[in-house]
Amino acid sequence: MKGQSLKDYEGQVVLITGAGSGMGRAMVREFASRGAKVAALGRTMAKLEAVAAEAAGEVLPVALDVADAPGVEAAIAAVLARWGRIDVLVNNAGVLDSYAPAHEVPLEEWHQVIATNLTGPFLMCRAVLPGMVAQGKGAIVNIASISSHSAAGGGSAYTASKHGVLGLTRQLCFEYGPLGVRVNAICPGATATPMAIPEEKGQHSPDMEAAVARVPARRWCQPEEIAGLAAFLASDAASYLHGSDIVIDGGWLAGAREAF
Repeated sequence: MKGQSLKDYEGQVVLITGAGSGMGRAMVREFASRGAKVAALGRTMAKLEAVAAEAAGEVLPVALDVADAPGVEAAIAAVLARWGRIDVLVNNAGVLDSYAPAHEVPLEEWHQVIATNLTGPFLMCRAVLPGMVAQGKGAIVNIASISSHSAAGGGSAYTASKHGVLGLTRQLCFEYGPLGVRVNAICPGATATPMAIPEEKGQHSPDMEAAVARVPARRWCQPEEIAGLAAFLASDAASYLHGSDIVIDGGWLAGAREAF
C-alpha cells in the first residue's frame, strides 16, 4: 500500500480533516506524493502550513473545526473555488475522551466528543456528497477505531462516537453507492500519534505501553501504515469495496487481552 512511486491520484482533489498531526499529517504526505491536490483541514493553521511545506505536492491549508456547520460549508467552498472538484474525503479528525466511568463524564465532554467524532464526519460528508454525485464518482474514507467494535479502547463518549461512525459509513454506502460514491471505514488500533501518546495523562488514562505489549504484533501501528491503507481504499484498486470497515490493529481484537 505504499505509494511513493505511484502517481495514481494525478488530477484528483483529496480533502483530509485532522491534517495537522499524526495520521492526518501522514495522509497529506501520502496522497500528495501520489499526485493529488490535497486540502489539509484542521484547527491550527500553523500546523497545517508546516504540513503543507513538507509535502511533495500541491497542498492547501484550511483552518476548520469540523463540528462547525457554517465553517464546513465555507471550507468546502474554498476548495471548490481553488480546484473545482472534490474526489476523495478522508474524515480523520477526532478527539479522545477522559476514559472516566460513564457516571463521572461531564455532559460538556460528551457533547464535545460526539460533535467532533460523529457530527463532524456527517457534516463533511453532507457537504461533499452533492458534488460527488454530480460527477458520478467519489470516495469517502471514515477513520473509525477498534472502539467501533469493542469497549475499553476509550471511554463511553469515544466508544459511542466510533460505533456511530460505522453506522454512518454503512448508511451512506447504502444511499450513495448506487450513485458512484464509495464509502468505507478504517478501524485503527494503537497508533503512534500525539492523541494516543499525550504528553499529559489524566486520572483515568490507561497504560498504553502495557496494552501494546500484549497485542500480537507487539508494537504500535505507525501513522504511515494508516495513510497507505486510506490511499488504497480511496483508489480504483478498491473499486469493489463498499461499506467495509478495515481493522488494522496488529491483532488487538483477535488476540486475548485484558482490559486496561
